[in-house]
Formats: sequence, structure tokens, C-alpha cells
Amino acid sequence: MGSYTCFLLVLLASGVFCVICTPFPTNEVGALTSFKEAIYEDPNLVLSNWNALDADPCRWTGITCNMERQHVIKINISDSSLKGFLAPEIGRITYLQELTLRKNNLIGTIPKELSLLKFLQVLDLGVNQLTGIIPPELGNLTSLVKINLQSNGLSGSLPGELGNLKDLRELILDRNKLQGTVPGESNLSPVAKIHGMNGSGSKLSGGLCRASQLKVVDLSFNFFVGNIPKCLENFPSSCFQGNCLQGKNAKQRPPTQCRPRPSTTHKSPSPKHSLPKAAAEHQKQKAAKPAWLLALEIATGIMAGSLFLVAILTAFQRCNSKPAIIIPWKKSGSEKEHLMVFVDSELLKDVTKFGRQELEVACEDFSNIIGSSPDSIVYKGTMKGGPEIAVISFCIKEQHWTGYIELYFQREVADFARLNHVNVGKLLGYCRESTPFTRMLVFEYASNGTLYEHLHFGEGSQLSWTRRMRIILGIAQGLKYLHTELDPPFTISELNSSAVYLTEDFSPKLVDFESWKTILARSEKNSGSIGSNGSICLLPNSLEKRHLDIQGNVHAFAILVLEIISGKPPFCKDKGFFIDWARDYLELPEVMSYIVDPELKNFSFDDLKVICEVVSLCIHPDFSKRPSMKDISLMLESGIDTALSIELKTSLAWAELALSS
Repeated sequence: MGSYTCFLLVLLASGVFCVICTPFPTNEVGALTSFKEAIYEDPNLVLSNWNALDADPCRWTGITCNMERQHVIKINISDSSLKGFLAPEIGRITYLQELTLRKNNLIGTIPKELSLLKFLQVLDLGVNQLTGIIPPELGNLTSLVKINLQSNGLSGSLPGELGNLKDLRELILDRNKLQGTVPGESNLSPVAKIHGMNGSGSKLSGGLCRASQLKVVDLSFNFFVGNIPKCLENFPSSCFQGNCLQGKNAKQRPPTQCRPRPSTTHKSPSPKHSLPKAAAEHQKQKAAKPAWLLALEIATGIMAGSLFLVAILTAFQRCNSKPAIIIPWKKSGSEKEHLMVFVDSELLKDVTKFGRQELEVACEDFSNIIGSSPDSIVYKGTMKGGPEIAVISFCIKEQHWTGYIELYFQREVADFARLNHVNVGKLLGYCRESTPFTRMLVFEYASNGTLYEHLHFGEGSQLSWTRRMRIILGIAQGLKYLHTELDPPFTISELNSSAVYLTEDFSPKLVDFESWKTILARSEKNSGSIGSNGSICLLPNSLEKRHLDIQGNVHAFAILVLEIISGKPPFCKDKGFFIDWARDYLELPEVMSYIVDPELKNFSFDDLKVICEVVSLCIHPDFSKRPSMKDISLMLESGIDTALSIELKTSLAWAELALSS
């Protein structure tokens, strides 16, 4: 009976062996793994079953394979709140026909490696937050039928190379920041014009008029100028509205929005951000020699078959001898994997870059430490012939700083650099060096420390009532600027008295140091290598969430105002949250004075009534009834008098009384 069982096992093994001889291409599994590693937030756990140890990705969510289950032909993951980058390794999925990642939160640029997907028919990356240019290399994807890149932040000109897509039927690019003219007959990138050919070596003439199969076009709400090409005039005028085009049929932007914008041309990537030469040759060989891929599959099949034969022999041995000890196959982690990321070279072109040595001299050999945490150190310095500065240095090891973190870091730097208001701390620049590994931020220095220090550790006499009113007004004006005068808006991730720095004349400056305390440690392999001697930092929620947390800032402003007028911390271990106690006094004029800091000898009851009214509105349980910072600033500016201090008014009153007597 035992011999018969073993015979059946051999027959079963033979059947399985035939399947194993044609394994799934390892380059496609690796590319999908890289795609997952580039996603840093997956709230719906869409990618939870994407297991690199599972050599058959056809069972993974969002993946469709061909009939023979040998190649991935579709990736469709839409409306899943994925946050992260689009990995260039997708270009290795040779037989991919559809890439649909619509309605997610992808950031970064569109990798030009997508041009390697010669069989791609559908490219839908609409409704994300992608930036940079549309790679002109997409004009090489002659199988494309549909391109949808709507509702992103894409800039630069529309590549005329897209006109080479003879089968293209849908081109949807509305709601981006594209500029220049709409390419009609011929409008190629400078690189293509110089070489006069596309990546495959064929001659190009370009222009959308060559895409004779176009049935759907939407270029609305960009910044296109000039005339609509004649070949596109048959499309509805709504397809071109919201631009700066010359035409009366479609409603265009007002002239004030159509001022000359900095042009972005299609530049060839710098050597710093391009693939190594050997890797580029490797990619070229893979694209040009499918026989090589076949050889790899055969070799892998032979190896897998050999392993399986060993398993068969082991089964026979188990039938005729004692049970063997089974040792799990351990995956080697000796080779470090690197993810290639193409950083947008235009992102920081307007932000000052400081050298490490320059900052080292300014901060007295980095000895002047004014703050520290497990993940950052803050130094004070003085630039030669310039202002005083505060330098934040991140405590993170180089091996934990992936390419995706670098791109996120640069996006954050660019985001902070656009802030320019008297009541908002100004980012002066950044430092990025490899030897020694350095990532630093340089802010203007506020010499009077934080508001928290003055309220809870300083002398109460320094913060008179009028001075506190001016601080409240300054904070409100700073938040109004961040919320209503910026596009997209900006919010302070942790708005409290520690985020308010005071200048020499006690003017407030909002500084979002909290969002820089922690930096993303992305991939699973990095998180598994964290040592106990120093923690790797985790990112704040995300750029998008901070921009959208307007209501959170309004509520936090109310708590901060109460902290300023009362001198009490927002939370006390014995009494709980101060705001819960203060609610009983906010709307009762006869008792609201109990909220005021007892160290204040004088205060204005009229000012206090305005403050209490504003706080009550900001903490209203119905979010829709909470005012905007624009309304709050108007209420405070019209209701609070900071022209003459209460102390001075009191002194003048006593002087008049003395003179009259």
C-alpha cells in the first residue's frame, strides 16, 4: 500500500512539474513589488495580498494575466486612496496592455520608462496629484488608444509626439497646468527636433493633426495660448474652455490669469537622475531581445524543476525511512535592493541651497544647539553678513533614506518655500549633501523663543493684555494667509503655543516644525532594520491631509487663544482639558472675566467679549457653522483696539485726575 501511495505521488509531482517548468517572469514580479514599495499609504489594504514570495501575481488584487497566466496584461486599481509614487519599474512589465490608477493620491512625476510598454493600450492616471511634464517618450507607444491624465498638476507643454499615436481615440488632459500652444501640425520637444526621430529611430513629424482616430479630446482648464488647430475645430468648444486661447467660442481665463508663465521645456534628464549606462543598455536589450526573456524563463524553470525533483526523492525516502527534518527555505537578504526614482530637477530651482560647511561655520561648528528630539536637532546660527537662522538637521541614516523619501523631502521643501507672510516663519533654504549624509532645513530665527515658553515659564509682565491681543491678531492674519491666499492652502500640522515663535518686538511667526520632526521610512525592509540605538522617523499624515485640515486649524486656534488670555496650558493632568472648563464662562458676560490670567493687572472687557465670541464660534460642534480664518480676522481686527495699551490709558487717567485736583 505504501509503494502504491508513493507511485501516485510521483504521478502528481510530474503533473505539477510541467506547470513549474514555465514560471512567471521574475522581472514582472519584481516590478510589481517595486510598485507596492513606492506606495506609502494603503488605507483600504488593496495591496495586502501582494506577496513577493508568491511567484504567481495573477491572484493579486487589481492584476489581470493572459490566458496562459504567463504575463500581467492589466493593472487596474482605481478610487482606492493609494498614496505614493509611480515606480519607474512598471516599464518592465513588457506585455502590459492597461494601466489604470485613477482617483488615487499619487504624487511625483510620470516616469518616462512607461514608454517601454509597447503593448499598452490604456493609460489612465486621472485625478491624482502628479506633477512635472508629460514625457514626450509616450509618443512611442503606438498601441495606445486612450490617455487620461486629467485633474493632476502636470505642467510644461503638450508634446507634439502624441500625434504619432495613430490609433489614439481619447486624449483627456483637462484641469492641469499645461501651457504653450496646442500642437497641430508639428510641435516636437527640443530633443526630438535635434535628433529628428523617436526612440525607435523612426522619423517624427508630430502634431495632434496626425492622430486621425481622435474621437474625444479635452484640453480645458489649462493655460494653453494661441489658436486652436484647424484639425481640432470640429470638437465642442467646451473641450478648450478655461485656457488662454484666442477664440470667441469657448470661455477663456481672464487676462490677469494669462500672464506669461515660466516655460518648461522637455529637457533630457541630467546624468544625476538618469539610469546608469549599464542599466540603460540592459533595459534596451530586454526590450529588443524577447529571446533573452524566454531563455531566462527556461533557466528558471530548470532550476525550479530540479528543486522539485529533490522534493520527489525526499517523498520516496519518507515512504521507506524515518521522517526527515524539513528546513524552511530562507530568503537571502544580503543583497540590498535599490529603487530608482527620477527626481524633478525643476522642483527646487527657486529655493536656496546651502552648503554644509557654510552652515557649520554659521552655527559655530554645530555646537549652538537650541533644541533636540530623537529625530532632529535644531541649531542657532548667524549667516556671514546676513540674518540669524535656525537650522533643523534630521537624524536619519543614509541607508534608510530611500529615493521616495528624497522626492517627498524635496516636495515639502518646495511647499514650505512658497510661504511668504510677516506672521509665518520663512524657510530660507535647505542643505542636501552625500558626504557626510546631510539633510537640513534653514529657517529665519525668531529671537524671543516660543509663545509657550513666555506663557508658562517666562515673566507674566512681559505679555501685557495689549501685547497678547497683538499676538492673537498676528496669528489670525497668518492663518488667514495660509488658508485663503495660497493655492493649494497650507495648514499647521500641530497648531499650539510651541508652534508660535516671537520676534524681538513680540510679533508672532507660525512655524510648522512639527511636520519635520519625522521623515518617512517607507519600505518594509527598511522598517525591519530599525535598530534600538535610534528610531527611524515616520512621516506626518501626508501633504494632502495637512492641506485639507482647515477645520482642525480653526478649532486649534480657539484653544490657542484661550491659552493666551488665561495663561493656562490646554491640558492639565489634574483638571483635564482647559476648554471644557472654559465653555461655562464663554457666553456669560458676568463671569467670563474668570478666564483671564490673574497675573494681568489690566484688561479690556470689550476685547474679552470679542475674544469669547470668536472662541465660541470656532469650537461650534457643527463644522459648517464654524467661521473661516478670513471672517475670524475681520471680527478681531474690527473689535479689538491695540492702538493704545490699557496700561497707558490707565496712567493717563490718573494723570488727568491729579491735574484736576
